[in-house]
Amino acid sequence: MAQMKLETDNLGKTFRRAGAAIEALRAVSVHVKEGEFVSVVGASGCGKTTLLRILDGLIEPTEGTISIDGQVVNKPGPDRGFVFQQDGLFPWRTVMRNALFGPEVQRTDLGAARRVAEAMLRLVGLGGFDDYFPHELSGGMRQRVNLARALTVGPEVLLMDEPFASLDAQTREIMQGELLRIWREARKTVVFVTHQIDEAVYLSDRVLVFTVRPGRIKEEVVIDLPRPRELAIKRTPEFVHYADRIWRLIEEEVRESLGREVQEAVLAHR
Repeated sequence: MAQMKLETDNLGKTFRRAGAAIEALRAVSVHVKEGEFVSVVGASGCGKTTLLRILDGLIEPTEGTISIDGQVVNKPGPDRGFVFQQDGLFPWRTVMRNALFGPEVQRTDLGAARRVAEAMLRLVGLGGFDDYFPHELSGGMRQRVNLARALTVGPEVLLMDEPFASLDAQTREIMQGELLRIWREARKTVVFVTHQIDEAVYLSDRVLVFTVRPGRIKEEVVIDLPRPRELAIKRTPEFVHYADRIWRLIEEEVRESLGREVQEAVLAHR
């Protein structure tokens, strides 16, 4: 059996704004095996991005712990790479120099890092584009650079926050297939946040469905579809069954939340 790569134990996060407490996450315990692809879905505002940022060490949890290979971590580290929704490429840097940004910040051997970056750019399908600037690339190509930049630092875990949300539908589907290819070849552990249910089903070994705020794990859905997966699998009855099941779980949460809000509004005006 694959060992656990990433774990959280009873993770919680409460933000405080102008004296008010906003509980974003409550008692979230996640266990991700080495090499596993796990997606997180749920209604807007359920804490999905907050979870990723805590996992990366960008913000601190209010309670609970995060472990990588059994060792508790509480700050960013090269063992985790973050792929943001917006590519965030530096417009004045070439593709290669964008990919090398992490090693430059970490002050590692840039000669060795450049060889890694060249390999990662080839892996994401951008071999030969080293000297291009971001404005010369399509949206899909820019996200490939974004992914190569994260991979160049050699992370063991990739944390991906809706990386294809800004792409058109056709490019998004192509990038989903490309991500699965890269995942197979790079052998990384992935935690992937998305609003797109079909995307989560297509990519994942497991999908974690979150409740509305405070975000908790409502249900874990194991995706028992064969790999490797072609895009055509999205049209199969098995795929549609998984997508419908996850949608119903999210719909339940949204309807219950709206019902509570209506009741609170009625009571407030009595």
